[in-house]
Amino acid sequence: MVENEAGTPAWDGKVDAYKEGIALLKKQLPDVAEAYHQFTGECFKDGALPASTKQLIALGMGLFANNEVCTFYHVQEALSKGATADEIMETVAVAAAIGGGHVMSQGATRVEQALQGPVH
Repeated sequence: MVENEAGTPAWDGKVDAYKEGIALLKKQLPDVAEAYHQFTGECFKDGALPASTKQLIALGMGLFANNEVCTFYHVQEALSKGATADEIMETVAVAAAIGGGHVMSQGATRVEQALQGPVH
């Protein structure tokens, strides 16, 4: 685990900062914060997909979006819901494949179309 100079995990302060921000939002817009909390709580509970799988999906999306806080947060949540380190690393691989596929699909379609378009 990567730690900072204080010996705490590198992700610890970032997730804490997010939680502090949510607490401030809750003071300013309590109904919005509560609605969001209820919505995400429903989305992430066990259902047709287990909660650990839902956390892995969120991790992959956080990686694709380059969202550092979501990456740290959803790794910890996935572990707490029973996901293994191997499952987490396979999620990283799938996110990498999707990221590369996204660029390849755009290169094979939009860029190709742009090359065929009018030259200025």
